[in-house]
Amino acid sequence: MDDQNKNLLLATALSFLVILGWYVFFPPPEPQPQPDAVVAETAPAGDVVSAPAAGSEGAAVTAEAETAADAPRLTIETPRVSGTISLLGGRLDDLSLKDYRVSLEEDAAIVKMLSPAGDPNAYYALYGWAPGAGLGPDDVPGANTLWQAEGDATLTPDSPVTLTWDNGKGLTFNRTIAVDQDYLFTITQSVTNASGSTVALAPYGTLARHGEPQDLKNFFILHEGVIGMADGTLAEIDYDDMTDFEVDARSGARAEVTQVETNGWIGFTDHYWMSTLVPEPGQAFRSIAKFDERREIYQTDIVLPTVSVANGETTEATTMLFAGAKEWATIRGYQKDGIEGFLDSIDWGWFFFLTKPIFAVLHWLNALIGNMGWAIIGLTVLIKLLVFPLAYKSYASMAKMKELQPRMEEIKEKAGDDRQKLQQEMMALYKKEKVNPAAGCLPILIQIPIFFSLYKVIFVTLELRHAPFFGPFQDLSAPDPTSIMNLFGLLPMAAPVEGTLMATIFIGILPILLGISMWLQQKLNPAPTDPTQQMIFAWMPWVFMFMLGGFASGLVVYWIANNTITFTQQYLIMRSHGYKPDVFGNIKSGFKKTPKAEKK
Repeated sequence: MDDQNKNLLLATALSFLVILGWYVFFPPPEPQPQPDAVVAETAPAGDVVSAPAAGSEGAAVTAEAETAADAPRLTIETPRVSGTISLLGGRLDDLSLKDYRVSLEEDAAIVKMLSPAGDPNAYYALYGWAPGAGLGPDDVPGANTLWQAEGDATLTPDSPVTLTWDNGKGLTFNRTIAVDQDYLFTITQSVTNASGSTVALAPYGTLARHGEPQDLKNFFILHEGVIGMADGTLAEIDYDDMTDFEVDARSGARAEVTQVETNGWIGFTDHYWMSTLVPEPGQAFRSIAKFDERREIYQTDIVLPTVSVANGETTEATTMLFAGAKEWATIRGYQKDGIEGFLDSIDWGWFFFLTKPIFAVLHWLNALIGNMGWAIIGLTVLIKLLVFPLAYKSYASMAKMKELQPRMEEIKEKAGDDRQKLQQEMMALYKKEKVNPAAGCLPILIQIPIFFSLYKVIFVTLELRHAPFFGPFQDLSAPDPTSIMNLFGLLPMAAPVEGTLMATIFIGILPILLGISMWLQQKLNPAPTDPTQQMIFAWMPWVFMFMLGGFASGLVVYWIANNTITFTQQYLIMRSHGYKPDVFGNIKSGFKKTPKAEKK
């Protein structure tokens, strides 16, 4: 039996080394940025026959797009964002988030949300009117219309800006852009008809991305790509799925079109940032996710119903644009103000019924305590209190099982090799003493979905990004930055780079504390008599220590706190039921060499 255990251990170790070696010498390819092409931006197809298909304006638009950087601009200045609006097309194509930096370095740049055509990975919002019957592409404002603004207007929360364009044929278009204190822009488009005849046209909004984002995570637990809501139904479409869309003749590209009757929105979501086109609540519209494979352009559109404007009349359409950080409180506020289902733009996952309340409590604790690390520990305490009744029954049952251990050993000796008799007498003993042998599994079964949900929360929510705890732990969404290699910062050498083999081996303080806490929890009970089980249990804390070493440090903090509370609960409950765990004795016995089984 011992030889088999040695072979099993050797095979496991060799397999682990082979896997690590494979990732070292054949690492998975990094996502390559898509080549940046100059887009031929056009209005999406309208709701009337004569509306042009996407891409129909051709090379004339391409030539204009190259001069977008030289076009006049208006300044955007709010407490939380800064940027400019290009008067060429009236594009919102330059926006940065003042409150967030790309890293923890003191001189790190602030996060850039939108960027103009011609920049790497250009990303911007466009608005316009799709022409209806009797109108051509040149009769309505589009991607390359040069708008006029009065003076040196600056967009602030207290001062909207208005852009004007006259088509020279009796139609005057105005576009008023307002912004709130956070990340919501309100765009009101209007047209006044003095052409002498009735015209038909459809207002639209577009978000365009040139290629996939450079910082795409491509991690299974996180959705990145198109995010949309249509009459209560959430849609999440990855970038690679957009390339498989069927060609839609109306849109002139690969597209997925959804008719929204009352409430909805659509846009792009990144790990922590999002841009979303939002019609007014109750407004019907066509929601379009589109991929231009020739130019590598990912695009989302909202197209409102076609309106007829008689001579002498004015009509207007109002939509909103969210462009900013996915802050729970901010997005929740917008949802309360009427954007239906907006909080679902945060990727809560399949366990949303756990992740949503877990984060809500974590957010509340962080506001109360002022430190996310202590908030995670506080959340752990609350979760343990919530499941305490089940834990109490479980640990009480385990204490009773320990009391029955001598009688169980007697039954095993009497039954010998008769497994059926052994099972029957064991079940009779459990029934008589009212003991559930599976009760010890309940705390573990409860912890699995909670652990996964907290992992999801820590990974996807912005509030954990760059959230400090203390000392070297300044980002609870990142792995432990300390390392055995430099004696946790005492030696004058850098720690291994995150994600490398060296970082996996030379782990930090938190994973080591995690391994010790799991090991001590095991020592509440004597080691199993079966050599195989004994070996598995002996290795488990240290395997988990290395496995979780690369996880977010906030998750490891939770697991350490959970193990510590569990150890205390189990010890006290078992003592209260007459069983005194011999922790130190079990530790001593663990260091004794297991006698070899006699060969027959």
